[in-house]
Amino acid sequence: MKTSTGAGAARAPRLEQLTEELWLAVAVGDECTATAVVTGALDDGVDAESVLLDVIAPVQGRVGEEWAANRITVGQEHAATAINERAVAALARHPAARTAAAVQRRGRITVACVDGEWHALPARLLAETLRLRGWHVDYLGAQVPVSHLITHLHLTGSDVVALSSSIPTRLPTAHATISACQAAGVPVIVGGAAFGPGGDYARLLGADAWAPDARTAADDLARRPLPRPQPEHQPIDDLPHLADQEYTMVARTSGQLVKTVFTGLEDAYPAMRAYSTQQRERTAEDLAHIVDFLTVALYTGDAELFARFLVWTAGILRVRGVPARSLLPALSILGRELKDFPRATGILRTGAASLTPAPSTSASGTPE
Repeated sequence: MKTSTGAGAARAPRLEQLTEELWLAVAVGDECTATAVVTGALDDGVDAESVLLDVIAPVQGRVGEEWAANRITVGQEHAATAINERAVAALARHPAARTAAAVQRRGRITVACVDGEWHALPARLLAETLRLRGWHVDYLGAQVPVSHLITHLHLTGSDVVALSSSIPTRLPTAHATISACQAAGVPVIVGGAAFGPGGDYARLLGADAWAPDARTAADDLARRPLPRPQPEHQPIDDLPHLADQEYTMVARTSGQLVKTVFTGLEDAYPAMRAYSTQQRERTAEDLAHIVDFLTVALYTGDAELFARFLVWTAGILRVRGVPARSLLPALSILGRELKDFPRATGILRTGAASLTPAPSTSASGTPE
């Protein structure tokens, strides 16, 4: 036990060093150095799964953090992600990875992103981890339409589908995908930020399993096979709160809602009329995101999903010099448009409250 602990302790600084080396290469767009860091680590005996999950994955996480902090541009974020994807590809071709994958053989698994989900690297990391663990992996990549996925399952006889999504607005599509796979007799394990803290939405939407990360997913699948779904799989329309039709109505009118709120903001703040084309487009995009997250909050029945999005958005705006309170007028106009929708207006109130600081309290306990 002491020898094992010592080896683990010795390995941690090495992984930290590799992570920093990879980040420095990725940050300046140096693909050659990035792939050399990865392949060199494998040549030195660092196991391939550690390189994937303890080096490449943290670097990709840092890419997102740097964009959110406004320290890199969207273009730099995309370039960095592309380099990390090619680093994964270099790892997959390395003899050390091929040798590890050949040690044991498990079943066949299909790894795919929900239709509309373009953040594919988390799914790719899972696919390569599972391949290293001995699975026959069909990696379908980003934005996989439900019909294409089901056709693939019928053709290949996959034992499991691993479904990835980072964007909560894709949850209704994820629900349809989960139900379709189960109807085809294939169990589904899901992962990604879209499924909420602790996988709450995975359970809500009837997934057979959820994992917070690739290593846990691989461990869980190795520990116990997921049973084939029974014929009475979860129907797509079994969320009781959807009976009020608020989700359907808001989803169908989302485009008009965005236009109405945009016009309302122009009337309330005439200075908006002098915005550049880029500023107007950016404002319309922000409003579309607000309506999209309101819609998915109605679908899941969770107002906190909307509130978390607003708090995150406020942070993004703040580091770009835009005050968080600028979101409140849009919420107010949207609330007036949806005054006949009690769940929607309640979600909007929760969201607005998340942006409003609580009053400070004096030493005597009275609000100041």
